Amino acid sequence: MRPEDERHGTILLGRLDDWEGQSAVTSPSEQGRLAGPLSMSVANLCHRLQPQVSARTAVGFAEVLRRLGGPLQVAVAGRIKSGKSTLVNALIGRRVAPTDVGECTRLVTRFQYGTVDRVEIVFNDGRKQVLPFSADGMIPAELGIDIDKVSHIEAYLTNAVLQGMTVIDTPGLGSLDAASVSRTEELLGAAKHRKPDGDEDEDEEEGSDELDDTSRNAVAGAEAVLYVVTQGVRADDQQALAAFTAATASREAGPVNAIAVLNKADTIAPESVEGSGGDVWKAATLLSEKQASTLKPRVADVLPVIGLIAESAESGGFTSPDAEALRQLAEMDDDILETMLISADIFTSWECDVAAGTRLRLLEKLDLFGVRYAVEAIRKEPEITAGSLRRKLLDASGLEAVRQRLSIVFAARADGIKAAAALASVTALAHASGDPAERQRVHDAIEVLLAKPEAHQLRLLEALTLVASGAVDMPEDLSEEVLRVGSNADIGAQLGKPGAPRAELAAHALERAGWWRSFASFGATPAQSRVAHVVHRAYFLIWQQIRD
Repeated sequence: MRPEDERHGTILLGRLDDWEGQSAVTSPSEQGRLAGPLSMSVANLCHRLQPQVSARTAVGFAEVLRRLGGPLQVAVAGRIKSGKSTLVNALIGRRVAPTDVGECTRLVTRFQYGTVDRVEIVFNDGRKQVLPFSADGMIPAELGIDIDKVSHIEAYLTNAVLQGMTVIDTPGLGSLDAASVSRTEELLGAAKHRKPDGDEDEDEEEGSDELDDTSRNAVAGAEAVLYVVTQGVRADDQQALAAFTAATASREAGPVNAIAVLNKADTIAPESVEGSGGDVWKAATLLSEKQASTLKPRVADVLPVIGLIAESAESGGFTSPDAEALRQLAEMDDDILETMLISADIFTSWECDVAAGTRLRLLEKLDLFGVRYAVEAIRKEPEITAGSLRRKLLDASGLEAVRQRLSIVFAARADGIKAAAALASVTALAHASGDPAERQRVHDAIEVLLAKPEAHQLRLLEALTLVASGAVDMPEDLSEEVLRVGSNADIGAQLGKPGAPRAELAAHALERAGWWRSFASFGATPAQSRVAHVVHRAYFLIWQQIRD
């Protein structure tokens, strides 16, 4: 927050009662679609301000309201060939995103809930073209159109998981295709429509109710990111997470709205990771922890996952014939099977009773790790059904841990994340207007909203972002504490005492509240003091919650 913002915030506290006395303006149907009370407060703010701002800014506010009423928008991003689309299919529970390189993989694709399955190609000029799914139920890899004229793809699916989360599949960063990289870095879910050739000047006319590029970018972008890495975290992975800032209304990717997964965990050589004891999953877990320290504070966590197995097990790709073929492999001599599992070439070319085509299909669905895991499961439990084997494979993929983390980091905090994103968009829209009076009017309204006790979560998210991005320099131990308090939904995790009794948690919360208050008053710089006051308040509210 800027110094001038603080001065206005002090003045505005006196107006709080007047503002709160106004009746809510969101309709019952709007309230039902919003993520929670914070989103509702921001929606009310937009409604109240719309008659007081320019036509163009009002259009931007309408877009903010539309996004507030929709599911949380989560972009799946990462380098080319990191397995993003495979992971998208696993998360959705349907193999619909093409995983082979094609025209479709060079475009941003938004998967959202719809009552009828359909695909829409959205062009740069706003036109839309409906496209049928291919025979295998996927989005066609080749679209048969000039993709340079395409903004993005909208895929509507009846999958229930998409009712609470819109999943955005992005082109791979690090690709030689500069246009695809640009789409990922600049869009990440933005529906950017340009005027047809020759009409650009109309968009600049005074009083136009169309959004210009600056205003459009202010409301564009995903609200959260699931970043996919493989064995080596590179410098451009850090840069890509930083680019998320530019694509999300100038909000930083941080531990509140970003997590990462170490995909293709089964390809890690255990002997290359000290302490793994020769176990692949242990090696993947240790490597994930190392990568987490590299990527933090940009991400909340790094979790290992085997996207291919997750996709096959969750999207219906693993079938009863596959289970039967694995059962046949389990009956083979140990030494012969062990030799076959040395490499993909040996596995598919070895002479045995299981057809080579069948073995190739198993590799495409499970790879060697999954085949070995399934065979071992069958040998331990010879009567295991195909359904039970599928569930074991799903457990082995690590997808459930990713989903749980998504729920903790994203779903449980959707209200705060969406409200913070919306406020950032509202602020950006006001600044893009070029009208100082309008900018001040919007700023004053936001400060009134943030002064409300129930809006403390937004203050905490702001403080977390400031620390995570390095905008406010804090000692390492205090930064870690801010990140812990601000990026966890569970009280025990927030206090760094998971599983501790309530009395101990309450005493610790009160003690830390007092410490941060003293630090804010006597030991902090002005910038640190602003953060410290927010953390003090967070601890105090936690103490009240435990005590009640």
